[in-house]
Amino acid sequence: MCVVAFAIDAHPRWRLVLAGNRDEFHARPTAALARWDDGSGIVAGRDLEAGGTWLGVDARGRCALVTNVRDFRQPQTGLSRGLLASDYLRGRGDARDHAQALLGDAGRYRPFNLLLVDPRGCAWVGNRPRVRTTAPSSGVHVLSNAELDTPWPKATALGQRLRAWLDEGGDTDFATLFDALADDTTHADAQLPDTGIGLERERWLSAAFIHGEDYGTRASTVVALDHDGNGTIIERRWGPMGVALGETRLAVGPAAG
Repeated sequence: MCVVAFAIDAHPRWRLVLAGNRDEFHARPTAALARWDDGSGIVAGRDLEAGGTWLGVDARGRCALVTNVRDFRQPQTGLSRGLLASDYLRGRGDARDHAQALLGDAGRYRPFNLLLVDPRGCAWVGNRPRVRTTAPSSGVHVLSNAELDTPWPKATALGQRLRAWLDEGGDTDFATLFDALADDTTHADAQLPDTGIGLERERWLSAAFIHGEDYGTRASTVVALDHDGNGTIIERRWGPMGVALGETRLAVGPAAG
């Protein structure tokens, strides 16, 4: 994932509401959102190059997502970060215990942010600029390609749109959240981070939705899970220059079987 807003315990029905975009090279082989056929209970898209996922849920109502950390002045080597999300969803541990257990190995992975959620707890783990974990408080949080709640403009804007959806009493109509994810507005130079890629590219990547022939937004996803872990995951897929490729909506959690 590259920009995410999520709310924990901020809605009368949904314990977790999450909206995010995955940006990636269009040539990277990817499987669409589906129930994995390997007995894992994972419901997610799949990176067919490294085998993991950027965002998924499981049959127990747990959720995991991973973003990269964009600072090319630091090494970008290590194990695939997508495995962090799929390994959690394959396991049996709760979010906070899994986060604590990961700390010793976190430095072996490419720069990442990892969000883990279960029906009772929530944990964030990052390994840049140092390894650490925290339990996000109730309310709205944002993630992009820096640490949790770093106020990059596209993340801040998405968080504001999620708050507005909550204030308006959103329930099962997620159109407003998908509109927010489709926002291709770029932001003023003074607001942009400096991640070592040059100002022109910072401008291009400052939008929530990235249009590009070779690289851009490939999936927009909304997840809503109630206090029992039941809910829905919806994925809209995009090709080069933002061409729509399809949508998948699946019921998830213990009640989905």
